[in-house]
Amino acid sequence: MSAVRPVILVIDDEPQIHRFLSPALDAAGYEPRRADSGQEGLRGIALWAPDAVVLDLGLPDMDGKDVLTRAREFYAGPIIILSARDKEAEKIAALDLGANDYVEKPFGVGELLARLRVNLRQAAARPENTGPVVSGDVTIDLERRQVSRSGQPIRLTPKEYEVLARLARDAGKVIGHRDLLVAVWGAAHAEDTQYLRVV
Repeated sequence: MSAVRPVILVIDDEPQIHRFLSPALDAAGYEPRRADSGQEGLRGIALWAPDAVVLDLGLPDMDGKDVLTRAREFYAGPIIILSARDKEAEKIAALDLGANDYVEKPFGVGELLARLRVNLRQAAARPENTGPVVSGDVTIDLERRQVSRSGQPIRLTPKEYEVLARLARDAGKVIGHRDLLVAVWGAAHAEDTQYLRVV
């Protein structure tokens, strides 16, 4: 790692999470930052532009999924959900809204750090090209995260956009379903081919 330590913003209202996660992140070579509410977390993302965000869904002022939706309007880095909500529908909703990964509480710090490393590697491997990609009458503005057809905006879910953007960045290349799943949903979903059938 370089001399500049990657900044990890943890958005969670539980003091005990910060008490044991901050030293673990620090020991692993990261610079931990803390936010105790959704609004504070959104301000932190805008202010610090962290390398990754760890986000709880059960925040005191707003639902974590709302934080996720608002963050995705201006932040493209990895967001890992850390939540006690263990229902499949909650996980799917968070991933569809733009989360890169989902870790259930209680959790092992080692597993969270491993998932963080994977997501940071994937983010670093993304192509730097953020200019518009044009194919026929469809324009994909990678910088603004907008898609239009004949000048008319097309509304996509965050995951639909990520799939389309990945395909656009690698136009002319064959992309296997596993590579696409890992790039968009994270390594934990490398075999979940049903995700691609519903996008």
